Amino acid sequence: MRSLNEPIARQANQEDKCTGHFWEGRFKSQALLDEGALLSCMAYVDLNPVRAAISPTPEQSSFTNIQLRIKAAINGEQPKQLLPFTGNEHQHKTQGITFSLKDYLTLVDETGKIIRNDKRGAINPKASNILARLHISDESWLKLTTKFECIFTGAVGTAEHLSEFSEHVGLKRTHGIANAQACLNSA
Repeated sequence: MRSLNEPIARQANQEDKCTGHFWEGRFKSQALLDEGALLSCMAYVDLNPVRAAISPTPEQSSFTNIQLRIKAAINGEQPKQLLPFTGNEHQHKTQGITFSLKDYLTLVDETGKIIRNDKRGAINPKASNILARLHISDESWLKLTTKFECIFTGAVGTAEHLSEFSEHVGLKRTHGIANAQACLNSA
């Protein structure tokens, strides 16, 4: 980290015309030895903007892994730059987190709701669950994550986004609009 910190600090100090360390405190390295440790660390980091009261919910936080995962999931993908969720341990994938994305989103959402609300930066406990906030019902989520390739061809998104896309690329017919209305516009 020292080798990484020094050039970053020099560049930032030159740009900001100041001196000092780039990061406030000393870098700490912690070994994450199992998936419980990995998931708790991921949730901690993904909830940082909520705890700092920068954003009210994880999906509204900018520049976070959870935002990347949600945007990719809406398009039926996993972000290429992040280790994928592979579902359960019986799927025999060699690389990935043996946890489902839905369970992770729920974990982060529920964790953010049980942070003491007398402290700054908790998700309002009365807020609807994360899938409802994303306008995706439990049934639709299950269909999206188990039959994605069967129900969509080409572009994927809400009916509104599909219509905008079709218009943008000059299509006369919007493919997949019925499935978009059924799965991605439900709440």
